[in-house]
Amino acid sequence: MLKPWLQHYPDGVPSEVNPDLYESLVDLLDQACVKHSTKRALVFMGRHLTYAELDRHANAVAAWIQSLHLPSGTRIALMMPNVMAYMVVLLGALRAGTIVVNINPMYTGPELEHQLRDSDADVIFIFENFAATLSKVPVAARPRHIVLVSVGNLLGLKGMILDFAVRHIKRMVPRYNLDNAVRLEHVLQQGAAAHFVKPSIAMDDIAVLQYTGGTTGVPKGAMLTHRNLVANVLQVLGVARPVLGDRQGEGMVILTALPLYHIFALMVCGLFAAHAGMCSVLIADPRKLDTIVAAWRSDPVNIFPSVNTLFNGLLNHRGFAGLDFSALRLCFGGGSAVQRAVAEKWQQTTGLPIIEGYGLSETSPVALVNPTNASSYSGDIGYPLPSTDVVVLGDADRAVPAGEAGELAIRGPQVMKGYWQRPDETWASMTSDGFFKTGDIAIMNAEGRVRIIDRKKDMILVSGFNVYPNEVEQVVSQCPGVRECVVFGLPSEQTGEMVVLYVVKDDLTLTEQTLRDWCRQRLTGYKRPHVIEFRKELPKSSAGKLLRRVLRDEALEESVA
Repeated sequence: MLKPWLQHYPDGVPSEVNPDLYESLVDLLDQACVKHSTKRALVFMGRHLTYAELDRHANAVAAWIQSLHLPSGTRIALMMPNVMAYMVVLLGALRAGTIVVNINPMYTGPELEHQLRDSDADVIFIFENFAATLSKVPVAARPRHIVLVSVGNLLGLKGMILDFAVRHIKRMVPRYNLDNAVRLEHVLQQGAAAHFVKPSIAMDDIAVLQYTGGTTGVPKGAMLTHRNLVANVLQVLGVARPVLGDRQGEGMVILTALPLYHIFALMVCGLFAAHAGMCSVLIADPRKLDTIVAAWRSDPVNIFPSVNTLFNGLLNHRGFAGLDFSALRLCFGGGSAVQRAVAEKWQQTTGLPIIEGYGLSETSPVALVNPTNASSYSGDIGYPLPSTDVVVLGDADRAVPAGEAGELAIRGPQVMKGYWQRPDETWASMTSDGFFKTGDIAIMNAEGRVRIIDRKKDMILVSGFNVYPNEVEQVVSQCPGVRECVVFGLPSEQTGEMVVLYVVKDDLTLTEQTLRDWCRQRLTGYKRPHVIEFRKELPKSSAGKLLRRVLRDEALEESVA
């Protein structure tokens, strides 16, 4: 297959990567812990862990998991924000030969129950502030082993201010009842005293189940293997080389405001940063812009991966423009499209352009990116990564000529093994020659540069998070008084897109507030409708299918008018 984009790679970017340089993702991370042992790995609330300390604590977690005598391939759920324990538990679970299942800690009970049942997780490490959600899940759906993580874990000796902050956060923990739960302190103590035996892990073993809606609105686990994730680490390193130089990022500060349970942050701020020997400054709640600005001031940032919403929020924060940006080397934009006005204001403020890329959970996630040494924002998603093939498909999955629109499809070592326990969904998402069909409509020019022009799927991107209309519609349709409903997305300056809900009543007493309360109890914040409108009827096709696209187009025309 011809790869015209290779001619446009900056000097130093390889055309291929070789994931077989490592035995597994664990091997890659283990080597990083040894190579960078004395350097800071993680910073949180003013405290830090070195790579040697990360290595030691992760080994204790791995030994404790091994002491449970669980079968190979057991799923270990992680439900926590960006705290010290996340990377420690992630590495420990991988080291034990288990499969990590990332769970959004903001999930409601029903959302959590679905993911626990589908993955059949046997262990969950859960941040104590969200334990009340797990206590609402039926006992039969809960993992057998529950480990509670608190904000103070792994922070070491506490100063007076830090101690006050930890106690304040712990007072915010809702009541819960999980009788069989143990605390992370117990796990670390028991694991440190246990003997760990290194298991056999193959590159094609599953490392992570990353849940996504894929081509439908039903959340399912993308099976990401050790090879997938190692390959993507090396691919990101390859394209970043023109900026990182010979040090390859060693010792640089990466600001981790994006949640590590999200695949973009997991790869760039977690795995890639660790491999490179970076110091990851953790932000537990990215909505608290004061915290981000204070962290930036304390540890001048070299690399900042972010999404449009956060870029925009910081630009509008009173203290951001006064920060020192002289250390800044690279700003990655992902998760959702970066708006040009935001990108231009960002470059005016910081002196650096936003380097936008493209990826999905199914591609580990990075598949395309702009040249990292670019001098300005491009408005497109750049070129395929090393070892990656990209085509634009038309009818019957045939490639279309350069300049024509079609469905973007990707093939490479970072493309998932398939969807967990859904072979039919896996088959439907792939071409016969191994390309993953993204559902996004794109145009590729003769150079191999790609621009996204529309989405084939009806997925809504709210602050970089996927919202699937089918899932929201299923929740709303169960509310008493709802006859039928339809959900779609509209552009939003604050979040990229917002969720819009149209409803036909079956009960005239049904109110907007009733629907909002219903959704608040059953959907996490970014999935809840921002706009709710009541209609007498909704347009349908001759087959009785609700015409979501028609409504969206009408709403767009009204907003322009």
